[in-house]
Amino acid sequence: MPRLLNPPEIDWREDGTPVARAHDDVYFTAGDGLAESRAVFLAGCGLPEAWQGRDVFTVAETGFGTGLNFLALWQLWETHRPSPNARLHFVSFEAFPLQPEDAVRALDSWAELEELAALMIARWPGPAKGVRRMVWPDAGVSLTLHHGDIRDTLPAAQFRADAWFLDGFSPAKNEEMWGPWIYPQIAAHSVPGARLGTFTVAGAVRRGLAEAGFDVTRQPGHGRKRERLEATLNTPSPPSTPTPDPHATACAPPGLRRIAIIGAGIAGACAARALMDAGAEITVFDKADHPASGASGNPLALLMPRLDAADTVQARLLVDAYIAARDTYRGLPGVTETDVRQIPKDQADTDRFTKLLNDPPLPLEDLEALQGGGLLHKRALILRPALLIPALLAGATLRMGEAAEVDVPQRAVNGERFDAIILATAMAAGNLLPWLGLEARLGQVEWIADAPAAEPDAVASGTYALAAGTDRLWGATFERFEGGPPATSDAARAENAEGLETLSPWWVREAREYAATSRSGLRATTADRLPLIGAVQDHSAALEVFGGVRKGRPADADAPQLPGIYMVNGFGARGFTWGPWAGDILAAQLMGGPAPAEAAALVAVSPMRLILRALKRGEA
Repeated sequence: MPRLLNPPEIDWREDGTPVARAHDDVYFTAGDGLAESRAVFLAGCGLPEAWQGRDVFTVAETGFGTGLNFLALWQLWETHRPSPNARLHFVSFEAFPLQPEDAVRALDSWAELEELAALMIARWPGPAKGVRRMVWPDAGVSLTLHHGDIRDTLPAAQFRADAWFLDGFSPAKNEEMWGPWIYPQIAAHSVPGARLGTFTVAGAVRRGLAEAGFDVTRQPGHGRKRERLEATLNTPSPPSTPTPDPHATACAPPGLRRIAIIGAGIAGACAARALMDAGAEITVFDKADHPASGASGNPLALLMPRLDAADTVQARLLVDAYIAARDTYRGLPGVTETDVRQIPKDQADTDRFTKLLNDPPLPLEDLEALQGGGLLHKRALILRPALLIPALLAGATLRMGEAAEVDVPQRAVNGERFDAIILATAMAAGNLLPWLGLEARLGQVEWIADAPAAEPDAVASGTYALAAGTDRLWGATFERFEGGPPATSDAARAENAEGLETLSPWWVREAREYAATSRSGLRATTADRLPLIGAVQDHSAALEVFGGVRKGRPADADAPQLPGIYMVNGFGARGFTWGPWAGDILAAQLMGGPAPAEAAALVAVSPMRLILRALKRGEA
């Protein structure tokens, strides 16, 4: 199945009504779409009354389309937000994402939505499959958009909605989305008492909702439609066998506001940004006297995608993380857009690139073939961490130059108690949690600061070379670290020089003529090269609870946790790629709201995977 989604072909009626040619159905009726959204979905779900007194409210939708329902909801939230700290989360599913110009044209009829529509269109995602998270922190609004076939994406999504807008094309013209399978899924992704609104009164829809536990009523329709449906999920009795959470991916209990983060590198900074955007009060501790003093502190960094030819969970989460990072950084200080020429290292790379281009995970706006072989990554970023990381930390209380002594049972740092603590301490986390088995890799780069001014430029092939203004940077090594303080070496300098000659950037002569400065830092890596994001487990208790895994029994219990202790770690050489995505995951787990990733991706990065893997292999 292709990894890029096809945009719909739109026919436009004379009155401006957009019609999806494949389904022969309208997105809305021109001039009446906004009124219909308000009547069928907003009023149908009892809004705004339903969110009064709530700190977090989640609305889910089938069929994002033009985004009109989202904008109508956002407009209502602006005038009826229950408190300045309240957060509205909107989750939607779309298999045929519109081109942004079609969305602009469709929404042009409503001047009152112009400002909100512009904010949405500015973040309009491309057609790549996956999960896209957009946050407007000042408004207290987030949009989590699942791109792909809803039969795959809804079961894989992790959230529980307070209200539902069922707004796919007509059941008669889109039978697969309205099939019997969807109603139990809607119920499973709803809180007790959740409200639902939809324009259709089809018998199959009424029966499906009723069988899934909804009380369904017909209501007067809007416009030319005589009737519509409203439904409320019956409050179920507690299940006798709750679904276990062996990887600890569920949300924490509400009320976590004061959060400490240990570490002011890119991992800690991105976690701080996401949590502050979700309403948390953040205090960051770091023993260094300024942020980004470790591996995150190179003069320049490169953000480019790591693309796999196979469509696996790991491949998809790498694409999701790259897109999240690019969206988060763009517009911040120290961020410059550039193209990256990626040259194949060997025949294996050439073959992989060919497969990638035959089924690309990113659209032509982001990825195309280089003449003569290789990939051209468009809209990649060159970063200046010394400017970017402080911008991410803006608004946090910084306790720089203060080593953090963590009291895990008391959830305290240097004697001060917090609702939660996040460990973003790279290799130092192994001192507190030796079972992580982190491996240190030493990365060295070479840097020139006084070359002739140049436009941004980047070339990569295992190693990379960057030009930005008067700066030139190349490297980096990824060598095993045998202990002691990280230090630069002549061997690493020679390796970087060899890599630079292979890349042969146009400025290679400058690298020979100017005196370069070497810088090294430690990268914490995991055996599977995936990060560690989420709740930290009680290791000894987990070994006892899941001891049967050694004998092939399933992991069918909740993972024992160290209450209120979380981590972001194991980023390896891709800290700037993983950081924003990891921060969004933590924000959802600690502050509530939909997860910005499919369930399998959350499992793939859960720290608990290390314990279960060790048990299965007889190593624990």
